[in-house]
Amino acid sequence: MVKDVLIEKREIMYRDALNEALKEEMARDDKVFIMGEGIAQRGGSYKVTVGLLEQFGKKRVFDTPISENGFTGAGIGAALTGMRPVVEILFIDFTMLILDQLINQAAKFRFMSGDTASVPLVLRTQGGVGNGLAAQHSQSLEALFYHIPGLKVVMPSTPYDAKGLLKAAIRCDDPVIFIEHKLLYMNKGEVPGGEYIIPLGQADIKRTGTDLTIIAWSGMVPKVMQAAEILAKEGISAEVVDPRSLVPLDKMTIINSVKKTEHVLIVQEAARRGGVGSDISSIIQEEAFDYIDSPVKILGGLNTPCPFNLNLEKVVIPQVEDIIRAAKEVIYAV
Repeated sequence: MVKDVLIEKREIMYRDALNEALKEEMARDDKVFIMGEGIAQRGGSYKVTVGLLEQFGKKRVFDTPISENGFTGAGIGAALTGMRPVVEILFIDFTMLILDQLINQAAKFRFMSGDTASVPLVLRTQGGVGNGLAAQHSQSLEALFYHIPGLKVVMPSTPYDAKGLLKAAIRCDDPVIFIEHKLLYMNKGEVPGGEYIIPLGQADIKRTGTDLTIIAWSGMVPKVMQAAEILAKEGISAEVVDPRSLVPLDKMTIINSVKKTEHVLIVQEAARRGGVGSDISSIIQEEAFDYIDSPVKILGGLNTPCPFNLNLEKVVIPQVEDIIRAAKEVIYAV
């Protein structure tokens, strides 16, 4: 549950909220340690781990070789002995190198041990397009991990969510894939100064509305919020639901919103084909079919590798104007 020790109101960046979560959890529990490429002396490529080496020392904050499979395996081993490692993979694209460790080992160990052992591992990584990083550094791969039983998948969209969810992930006894978005690190938002935890599996209604439910997560949430503002000026009241964690998924918040608005648009940055949006759509069709007045629409990225060119990069994922157009198609469907 969310704790009520909220002191000061302030605005901080997404990356600083993550830094605070790591700092607080490492101070609270000496079993928590962090490792990854360039996360110690350099403070990480996105400056999430700045200052942690100086505060906690090289035994709890350390750089690894460029060997994702090797150090992820070390993290899983440490988790099995009772430690709580936070392993950073610089780009989600590089998780392709550790799939055996994650899928065949970490995800299945609790089940295969007859619930006698667990893997309290957090794998922090970042995904999504942005900054012209091209096809091998711009993927949205949450659907891959969403499909695997035994893994939890978290994708915060705001600084407040980033801090509360990362603290919850570190305290979780199962492996958590914690996916940050590269374009959110510098975003500012209100984060209380006190202790708080956001439970995994608790969606957030970012904006209330009556005409249309828009479901989005991670980097799509700011775009959807902009679109909702514009739609409101045109007389369309959109409710924005952010699942925050995809596994576990808060189905009830989604279904209750759908029952109220009777229209649904799902927006994902990942390629449209085989995405998480398709599964959420199927859940709505199965559990709220009698309440929807038009087909559930999914707006996703194009089924293509991400181009390097910045203008083309914008074409392959949904933009604000695309969301507005899709919302109107749902509302005015005949």
